[in-house]
Amino acid sequence: MAARRSRTPETSPGETNADLAPVVGKNLRRLRTERGLSLERLAQASGVSRAMLGQVELGQSAPTINVLWKIARALDVPFSALISSTQQSPVKVLREKDAKRLLSHDGTFSSRALFPFDEPRRVEFYELVIAPRGVEAADSHAAGTMENLVVSKGQLELETAGETYTLAAGDAILFEADKPHAYKNPGSTETRVYLVMTYAEQVG
Repeated sequence: MAARRSRTPETSPGETNADLAPVVGKNLRRLRTERGLSLERLAQASGVSRAMLGQVELGQSAPTINVLWKIARALDVPFSALISSTQQSPVKVLREKDAKRLLSHDGTFSSRALFPFDEPRRVEFYELVIAPRGVEAADSHAAGTMENLVVSKGQLELETAGETYTLAAGDAILFEADKPHAYKNPGSTETRVYLVMTYAEQVG
């Protein structure tokens, strides 16, 4: 893949990630325990250090988007299983002002879930914002995962399977996300993308 995939910090300086730290920690401990995994085994499976996993479980660290994806893949659960809360309602309004955004290590890439964190689900909907010249490299997701993107503002270069696809506002793309891929904003203005993530099998 053409994108440079250098080692990056496992935690983000963003306050938004910290807001979700207690929720992620509780869910991680529960999911790991249900699967009978030690921190050492999960560290080996995910590529995330044991120390980092321990801090996340205690709610002491705010992991980056990329780290959360690694953990979700190792546990074989949807991304939302790590960030979901227990709130349930027949109607849920998600106010932009109350949004919790997950950030990349350098803050140039953010993701906002456009669905309530009530329970893990097969289809997830996100808003992605990429700063000018920003790049976010993503590891492969679970087998059979599909991503459907539409660019609402700016430009996007999507790299996957050794190919680069250039998209302008209004363009959309559907691709298999069970291989490494990267999102890049090649322009000088902010890029905004809407993403529908579909997993291969129903949760549970």
